[in-house]
Amino acid sequence: MPQSPPTTKPLITLTDKAAAHIHALVAEKGSAVIGIRVGLKEAGCSGMKYHVEYATDKKPFESTITDKGVTVLIDPKAEMFLLGAEMDWQEEVFASGFVFHNPNEVARCGCGESFSITQRDGFAPADKGTAKPMTAPLADSSKT
Repeated sequence: MPQSPPTTKPLITLTDKAAAHIHALVAEKGSAVIGIRVGLKEAGCSGMKYHVEYATDKKPFESTITDKGVTVLIDPKAEMFLLGAEMDWQEEVFASGFVFHNPNEVARCGCGESFSITQRDGFAPADKGTAKPMTAPLADSSKT
């Protein structure tokens, strides 16, 4: 009996709320914006924080996620740290933003601004029960 090819999971997944908000943001910006870009920056006491910005073009080696009618570009330096993450949109009384549920996180600073990932053999899975959502604001690099 022939074996079926293994199914591959997307690099990141989007919730319906995240996709709807990305769609609204891109529509508001007009045709110059093709989607959003997700990456990581060095920051905070734990080492990394999520960075989300408008994307006006695809940069070399970026992965493209097209899901639920929206485009998300992934910075190639962030791919191994985002593998398996879910991107959501959360609105609260005093803050709104994209939230990442990332199974690769192993620690987070007390203020919730940054997180860390410990690499083991080139990959950093953590217990799924330890990963908590982290909010990332949208940076507008499309302004000139």
